[in-house]
Amino acid sequence: MSERKALVLLSGGQDSTTCLAWALERYAHVETVAFDYRQRHSIELQQRLAVRTALKTLRVDWAPKLGDDHLLDLAVLGEISSTALTDDRAIEMQANGLPNTFVPGRNLLFLTLAAALAYRRGLGVLVGGMCETDFSGYPDCRDSTIKSQQATLTLGLDMPITIETPLMWLDKAATWGLAAELGGKDLVHLVVEHTHTCYLGERGTRHAWGYGCGSCPACQLRRNGWERYAELEAAK
Repeated sequence: MSERKALVLLSGGQDSTTCLAWALERYAHVETVAFDYRQRHSIELQQRLAVRTALKTLRVDWAPKLGDDHLLDLAVLGEISSTALTDDRAIEMQANGLPNTFVPGRNLLFLTLAAALAYRRGLGVLVGGMCETDFSGYPDCRDSTIKSQQATLTLGLDMPITIETPLMWLDKAATWGLAAELGGKDLVHLVVEHTHTCYLGERGTRHAWGYGCGSCPACQLRRNGWERYAELEAAK
């Protein structure tokens, strides 16, 4: 376990929850930060609180490590965006080859503000759920983007900043598997019951993999990963 302190970007979804468990396993003190950019699926901001509460009871050694939670108001990001995550519009591909769920600059802004918060709080590690394996082609999820921003933040703050992305090279099945490695069936159950991934903010229907509309890209990715994970578990 590292004596360094970490700040986890916790949206309330499957990926960031798994990253929070990963950080609690590795760092002496872990805080969380979330961003309200007027996303359609803002219910994730409520679910992150349920995730934090549940994690405290999951492992006795994790509870004392979990520090403060921070919620930053980023309404300006919603104001300058015109995407399916911030506007009531259908999810579709754009002419540039990216889905209209891509919020330009979102992760760049998230990491910049998280670093500024970490600077004030004395936290040298940022942990995010960015992934280049199972993703929608978002350029700000690429490993090269994250490494570049880590260098920029370290220079700009004149403070060593490490950005950890434990899911970068994992597909969704492996992400479910990582949760099982970190917290066993209890953590997998926590992810199913408490996290939110659905782009439409739907929590009325409970599936084997959790709550969601079942048809948006986020739900499809989560469901497909769960099915592959279940197949792998059954084959053991």
